[in-house]
Amino acid sequence: MTRRILIIVTSNDRMGETARPTGLWAEELAAPYFAFVDAGHEVEIASPKGGAAPIDPGSLKPRGENDAVVERFLADETVQRKVKATRRVSELDASGFDAVFFPGGHGTMWDLPGDVGVTRAVESAYAAGKVVAAVCHGPAGLVSARRPDGQPLVAGKRVNAFTDDEERAAGQMDSVPFTLESRLRELGAHFEKAANWQPFAVRDGQLITGQNPQSSAEVARLVLHALQ
Repeated sequence: MTRRILIIVTSNDRMGETARPTGLWAEELAAPYFAFVDAGHEVEIASPKGGAAPIDPGSLKPRGENDAVVERFLADETVQRKVKATRRVSELDASGFDAVFFPGGHGTMWDLPGDVGVTRAVESAYAAGKVVAAVCHGPAGLVSARRPDGQPLVAGKRVNAFTDDEERAAGQMDSVPFTLESRLRELGAHFEKAANWQPFAVRDGQLITGQNPQSSAEVARLVLHALQ
């Protein structure tokens, strides 16, 4: 059965007030996107502002030197067209999709938590019983959302995200507005993690989260399993 999946990416291309470029992390979009479309599902890509989504240059190597899935992403006209013309998330009804998925990239840390359209999308999808998933810094899109009972979406849930140890190893502890592991714990989540840079993903009912870029394919696999 064909399912509809909404991928929400960042619109932010700078690390806070600095000139350092950021955006979405290519592998974290590419691996799940192709897992979903290869399984026969329809994928829409949206962002807070709509239009062209920025890609973190650190996630791209010279053509021919990227991982195979990123090379496929760069060569695929359909996904490139979608990334360059994302829908504005506030204009979409996320409850009409079967799953909502957030790739990461440091850009998410500045725009997803405070975007009303993003929060509404997560809350409406979750309340409708749909799958909500995120990887690496993608869970920044979950931190402001609440369940119908008023509790934080992640409260009492087994979750995962880019860890504080990984943020420290990446040299970004003083750059990001907050760290995901600490924020999720503050919201009452049961945070689980693996060693730095190891693939790791957690499913707790409708909620699926993964730790780092290396976890993208596993998150996609869990989403596909949940949609069966």
